[in-house]
Parts: sequence; structure tokens; C-alpha cells
Amino acid sequence: MSETTTAYPVCIAGTGSYVPERILTNAELAERVDTSDEWILSRTGIRERRIARDDEFTSHMATHAARRALEDAGMDAAALELIIIATITPDTPTPATACYVQQALGATRAVAFDISAACSGFLYAMKIAKRLISSGAFNNALIIGAEKLSSVTNWDDRATCVLFGDGAGAAILRRSEDGEGMVLATEMGTDGNLTHLLKIPGGGTACPITAANVDDNLGTLSMLGKEVFKHAVNRMKEAAEIVIERAGLKAEDIACVIPHQANLRIIDAIADRLSVPNERVFINLDKYGNTSAAAIAIALDEAQRTGAFRRGDHIVLVVFGAGLTWAAAAIRW
Repeated sequence: MSETTTAYPVCIAGTGSYVPERILTNAELAERVDTSDEWILSRTGIRERRIARDDEFTSHMATHAARRALEDAGMDAAALELIIIATITPDTPTPATACYVQQALGATRAVAFDISAACSGFLYAMKIAKRLISSGAFNNALIIGAEKLSSVTNWDDRATCVLFGDGAGAAILRRSEDGEGMVLATEMGTDGNLTHLLKIPGGGTACPITAANVDDNLGTLSMLGKEVFKHAVNRMKEAAEIVIERAGLKAEDIACVIPHQANLRIIDAIADRLSVPNERVFINLDKYGNTSAAAIAIALDEAQRTGAFRRGDHIVLVVFGAGLTWAAAAIRW
């Protein structure tokens, strides 16, 4: 069948996640910078975050999450045809982290590459994989959001060091069979005029890290928090409304909203603007902080495994990230 005329439905066949063992609490951070558990919790909703070991890389966490997703899907890695990893903290600038994961899994048939869309990356990967499977180009895909943000965090900056953590989440997408769920609608967008709001200024060709600037923390995350908040709420609301409408749904049809796990105030604002009650909004921000591309992938896996939704339910995923980028997906599970 021609790839230009085929439109196969696509489902999520399995999910998996992984977080490092090391827990970093708000109280521990208060010993390092001028902050407190109460200050962090009241402004972000974060109680603790996970921190990877020095010898634990993004690819290691991604591989753990991938294996759990494959097990959940009842699938062997040898059958994988496509691996997409969303990350801003790759093991190496090149080759792609996806190549290391392909090797670790033994997924020798799979095409593997990375994308960089910050916290929106997992849903960017979902849209790409959905299109490629729907077109007939591939039968299945492994998508992963994985980050070692502890490696790009300035631990002396109290405005940012309290926010981020490490981890990975994964999902298996494949052609949907009769009676199975379906990715109903996806949306993504970018506003490059807002690149200054959230960025890692150094480490690329515009500002290489040199002996002269190595102590300036240019290779760490910087953020204008108030501006990010405003744009995040607006863009997430718009993206979620678009996929809900495209899927032919209403707010009351949605069993679970899984938002980007960045800030509890943003999550509450999104729930309010979408007219979805808080009990139908999944939150694990308090345990992991913001893990960028991994955040919504980890949340999806935990929500699925803890029964936040069931087969046949409609769920909505919505994210925003540096770029600024944003994305959403409506899914019938």
C-alpha cells in the first residue's frame, strides 16, 4: 500500500519509566542555598527529586525505561523498527543517545535518532512516530524522554536548582488493531522569539565552553520564571483545546489530564482553564521535580500503572518547554 494513501490507526501498546535511587530533598537543598522546604513547596509543589549517579548517563536511564515499556507491550527489542529519544542532555553531542540505547537493547533493526525540544520533546516524538507509523513507513516505534538535568543545573542558583531532577520515561507505539486504543489527535508549536526565557547559553557553537569561561556556569540552565509561567499556561491551554476539539471530545469526556510536571501553580491554572476537576489531573511533580522531556513520559507510565485511567478512557497530555515549545495529544486508551 502506498505511504501517501495509507492511514493506519496508532495506539500506545506499553509504557515504562525509570528514576535514579538517590533522593534529593528540599531540606538538603536548604543546607546549600538560601531556601527552605516551605518556600520550595509553596511556590513549586516539589518535595524532592531524583539525582543520577556520576556514572549513570541519560542512555542508561533511557534503556531501563525502554525495557519496562517493551515488557509492558509484550514485545521483543529485536522487533523494534524506530527509536526516537527526546533529550537536551545527551550522553554525547554525537552520536545520538538513541544509538547507545539501540545497542544496549539489541534492537538491531531499528532506525535511531534524537530530537531536542526540551520539555515538549516526548510529545514531539509521539507526533513524529505516529505519523511515520500511520503512513506505513514503520510498524512500530519506541519513544523515550530521558534527561540527566543534574548535569546542567547550577547548584548555587536557588531560583533553578530546586526545580530539576533526572529520569526517563518510554512508550511503545504501533499500529492499532480492532478494539484497541488510538492516538486521536496531536498538536505542537514553537515560538523562537522567546528563546531567551529558558536556555543553556553555553556549550554550543555560539558560546563554546573554554578555559576562560568555564567558571561562569554558562553550561547550566537559566530561566526567567515569571515570563515562562505566563506563556506556558496560555500555550498549554491552546494546545490542549485544539486536540480535544480535533478528537471530538468535551471536558467531561476526559478521564485524565497529564500535564507537564514543572510547577503546581501552572498545573492548577491549566486544570481550571480546561474546566477539568483536580481529581482528574495526574501529578507526580512532588516526587521528581521537573525532568524535562522525561516528565510527561514518567507521569504517563505512573498514571497507567496506578489506574488513573482504564482501557477505553480518553486522556489528554499537554506540555511546554524551552524554545518556547509546546505540544498536546488526545488519546483513547
